[in-house]
Amino acid sequence: MKVCFVAGARPNFMKVAPLIRAARARRTVEPVLVHTGQHYDEGMSETFFRDLDIPAPDHHLNVGSGSHAVQTARVMVAFEEVCLSCRPDLVVVVGDVNSTMACAVTARKLGIRVAHVEAGLRSRDMSMPEEVNRIVADAVSDLLFVTEPSGMENLRQEGRAGAGAHLVGNVMIDSLHYSLRKLPPRADPGTAAPYAVATLHRPSNVDDPVKLAELLDGLVHVGRTLPVFFPAHPRTRAAIERYGLGARLEAASTERHGLGARLVAGGVHVGPPLSYLEFLALWRDAALVVTDSGGIQEETTALGVPCFTLRENTERPITVEEGTNTVLGASGPALMTAFDEFMAGRNRKTGRVPHLWDGRAAERILDVIVASLSAGA
Repeated sequence: MKVCFVAGARPNFMKVAPLIRAARARRTVEPVLVHTGQHYDEGMSETFFRDLDIPAPDHHLNVGSGSHAVQTARVMVAFEEVCLSCRPDLVVVVGDVNSTMACAVTARKLGIRVAHVEAGLRSRDMSMPEEVNRIVADAVSDLLFVTEPSGMENLRQEGRAGAGAHLVGNVMIDSLHYSLRKLPPRADPGTAAPYAVATLHRPSNVDDPVKLAELLDGLVHVGRTLPVFFPAHPRTRAAIERYGLGARLEAASTERHGLGARLVAGGVHVGPPLSYLEFLALWRDAALVVTDSGGIQEETTALGVPCFTLRENTERPITVEEGTNTVLGASGPALMTAFDEFMAGRNRKTGRVPHLWDGRAAERILDVIVASLSAGA
């Protein structure tokens, strides 16, 4: 049985890696890896393939950047050619990026069965492109692999929680456990100085100059107490340069103690994007992670690292209900307040690891895939 696995952006690589390993362990499965090229530069793509031991893609679509419509159209046209040439029995899409939705729809229209890994997650915020992608991918999928109970409940409300829906755990945590074994031992908590790690990349946060300036001020506030390591996403770095925020903050640093002053003093360390292993080695020992990412909410929960999420909502509520995540809203002042409470010991969540987040989700997914294709269901 031929199974096509699709990856397009950084989060996809981490989800596909354990699936490819699990597929290769099955003699009855012929895995075909397609890289759409949605993330196409060295820092956002190839390094993750190396870190996660993902084999070279069988097909690289090289779609590149563009508007949502342009990028989605390019993926659909190129992926249709792949499907027609290799004729897979099943297409597996992961996550919620444009490639996820585009390849799911393309396969469905060609009469090829579709499986969606990380199905059922909902933010209830249709202004998020990812929410549209999730809903469409779930609607056309035959097999729905779910990470947490809220996903099963969402599918039930949408009439999709039938025999094709399976609560299997989280493949992101599979990659996390796999990668931790590659890192040196953690530092002795008694000797390591505490620090924070920050990531920002969502268009709603970084494309608005007022919002971005406010969030940067929030990071500066954190940096006055804890060193902040900030690997800047290309989109974020470009926005800072485009809006002149670096120059504005530098000029105002003497009276505002803004970003420029903190960089000089070592409070906020802005650097380039890191490879997955480099980033994991950085944040696993952090006292606090500040992010607008989805996957990092899950990974910090799995390792018990406190996480502040700079978004108005999360499609991963289990990270809040059981884990270490606190959703603050996209607000610099809220970050400042929450951080002050955190340092005073009033907002330090410990949490627990959710059910089935045990590093074996990919094996459970392949069990279902093999059984389903063997039965012709």
